[in-house]
Amino acid sequence: MLPTTADVVIIGGGCMGASIAYHLAQRQAGKIVLLEREKFLAMGSTGRNAGGVRYQFSTPVNIQLSLYSLDIIARFEELFGVSASYHPIGYLFLLSEPEHVEHFKQNIALQQSLGVKWVRFLNIADIAQLIPLVNLEGIIGGSICTRDGTADPYTVTQTYATEAKRRGVQIETETNVVGIETHGGRVSNVITGKGKVETRVVVNCAGPWASKIGAMVGLDIPIVPLRRQFFNTDEIPEISRDHPFVIEFSTSLYFHPDTPGLLVGMSNHHEKPSESYAIDEEFHWETLERAIYRLPLLENARVVRQLAGLYEVTPDAHPIFGQSCDIPGFYICAGFSGHGFQHSPGAGKVMSEIILDGAPKTVDVSMLDLERFRDGRPVVEQNVV
Repeated sequence: MLPTTADVVIIGGGCMGASIAYHLAQRQAGKIVLLEREKFLAMGSTGRNAGGVRYQFSTPVNIQLSLYSLDIIARFEELFGVSASYHPIGYLFLLSEPEHVEHFKQNIALQQSLGVKWVRFLNIADIAQLIPLVNLEGIIGGSICTRDGTADPYTVTQTYATEAKRRGVQIETETNVVGIETHGGRVSNVITGKGKVETRVVVNCAGPWASKIGAMVGLDIPIVPLRRQFFNTDEIPEISRDHPFVIEFSTSLYFHPDTPGLLVGMSNHHEKPSESYAIDEEFHWETLERAIYRLPLLENARVVRQLAGLYEVTPDAHPIFGQSCDIPGFYICAGFSGHGFQHSPGAGKVMSEIILDGAPKTVDVSMLDLERFRDGRPVVEQNVV
């Protein structure tokens, strides 16, 4: 039964909402209610992503979020008794433009300076030895971080939710938020299809729908939903389970082992904002054609599944963290632009600090406030897949 009051209401039951609920409950933050409109948690973007985790970003804040979060994901079974299925197969970026090579060399220097000791630049001979089955025509270099890899978003989300519930968090599924009321300029009530919850703290973790939640309190949150799709193949015996996660940077084509075969995807740079989960068949064939060009073995593979999900994209490809300056009590943790799952452990920790302590401590994300867009101080992430 939906409670009538709460100290904190979290909107969105994906990896971000579950992590924040857990971290707040861990610190005994009072009566916490998490609202999810679907029947189960992790049915939105969390359950429709490729499961990649990486350190190879271009900004200090994203690298630091990875350092904290991937350590948690790697030790998940030790911490929670459940494996996050972390497989450090390495992200291998293939570079075909001289400016990309220079850009990645600068990124590697930054990553190493912050403690990512497992990343290095590769020449074409190194790459050919590492992935002999891949067509390297036009490739002039690359980078790899051996601790990048894959993990299971569903397990991470459900484990955080289970641990949050064990600490008293009330999780309400099939509960749609239809409005948010303010009183005296700050948050006062969350209105749902099941009733009203009085609260002074609302956390917007609605992902691709975060801008719609913001509009309920008159905020313009520059997050748009963009469809991203991928497909799985049947078994390809020649590809080992520890084959690197390969990314052709110029096109964003990627593929990595995923039972039973490979998971293959590519970003459509002409995609228009929408909430569609429908498969764009024309773009599927474009992706397949490019994938066969880079990995000729795919020509004999069979596609066994196609899936589309939504990226929650901001203008600078960084998330929005923190409390709105205009609406006290309204917090945002959304807009991760494709790297939300992998940063969910750190994001949940940081948001609990912002809410309870007034400032982030584990990772300084203060520059990622909503107001940066209004003030003209974006923080651009260039390594977007």
